Amino acid sequence: MQNILFAFLLSIGLFGCKSEVQKKTKDIVVVAVKPVKKDSVKLTNGFDFPVGKPNASGYYNAQKFGENNHLGEDWNGVGGGNTDLGDSIYAIANGYVSFAEDINGGWGNVIRIIHQTDADTQIESLYAHCLKIDVQEGDHVNKGDKIGTIGNNSGQYLAHLHLELRSEVGLPIGGGYSSNTSGYINPTEFIKNNR
Repeated sequence: MQNILFAFLLSIGLFGCKSEVQKKTKDIVVVAVKPVKKDSVKLTNGFDFPVGKPNASGYYNAQKFGENNHLGEDWNGVGGGNTDLGDSIYAIANGYVSFAEDINGGWGNVIRIIHQTDADTQIESLYAHCLKIDVQEGDHVNKGDKIGTIGNNSGQYLAHLHLELRSEVGLPIGGGYSSNTSGYINPTEFIKNNR
């Protein structure tokens, strides 16, 4: 019963985002992205912010990691409202695009990129609510490459970029909010410490 209630709340957007489309189980849709072979991903050479590159100039973090159990960060233009609608989103580091498509629900257009930080470690960045996707699954990107534009998920929200960093590559999309942050990384803290 709990799973049915949770699925219903996700489907109406109560938790902010819906599960990813690929493998359907009634109304619940779950996809886990597979980790990529380490030798197929170019090593990162540091991390930058995904907007106002490289230092988020002209943007602010409207909802921080951990605030209200938020598993990511919501980046907004300083002009407020939809003033950042259509602004560029950039890859935060070199990586491999493991997913890039519209999953509807509270997520909309989603891009997932796997980053090889050293010989043994991969992390994943997730960019949601995009207006436009400029990459496709299988693309290799460099830090600072334009990968899409900021959206509002077809008017469901004011324009912003939802960014997540995951230490566990391939986690299902999830709901965007949880008190359990296992497998998730504070994006701003990580970027600042890995420039």
